[in-house]
Amino acid sequence: MRAEDVAQYLLDNPQFFEDHAEMLSQINLPHPHGGRTISLSERQLLTLRERVKDLEKKLHDLLEYAKENDALQLKVHQFNSALFGPHDRSTLQSLIVHNLRDIFAVPHVALHLWKDEPPSAEVLAFADEHKQPVCTHHAIHDTLPWFGEAGEHLRSFAYLPLRAHGQTIGLLILASEDKERFYPEMGTLFLQRIAETLGSAFHLHV
Repeated sequence: MRAEDVAQYLLDNPQFFEDHAEMLSQINLPHPHGGRTISLSERQLLTLRERVKDLEKKLHDLLEYAKENDALQLKVHQFNSALFGPHDRSTLQSLIVHNLRDIFAVPHVALHLWKDEPPSAEVLAFADEHKQPVCTHHAIHDTLPWFGEAGEHLRSFAYLPLRAHGQTIGLLILASEDKERFYPEMGTLFLQRIAETLGSAFHLHV
């Protein structure tokens, strides 16, 4: 008889151990963390304790994620609030770059508006094509020179196309020497919120 057949029989007949209660005290199993043997009830208790530990770790991780999201949400709110006011386009661009560095600790920021700096055909097509932020480990098309001499040291990028009135009006790029700061698999919800806010902030200037 196969072990699978025994396991399936016990699953199909949960009253088995009620009918043979004396077996519970006779079955000994290897201790999961040592060479001695323990009773079936002790093994069950250890299994439950391990499951509780796993659940506690998952809960701890969820709480940490929640704290990180709350902190990030606060930063996004702080960033957005600073944009309100009678800013001209040049002042607004400088304010955005400064606050991205100051609030989010993004070391390198490049913000180009098509009205002031028309892009290459490839960059324009890229911005038009992507409705969501794109995170990569390499610069896309001819955007690396936007960062000047720092470009050769950059290892991760977040591309945020900016839109107003349904049209692409520019591109914001966040970059870092840290390869793990921006990566293809990362969530982009907060980046998208920032892009949408900037699009709204610039809509009077396009």
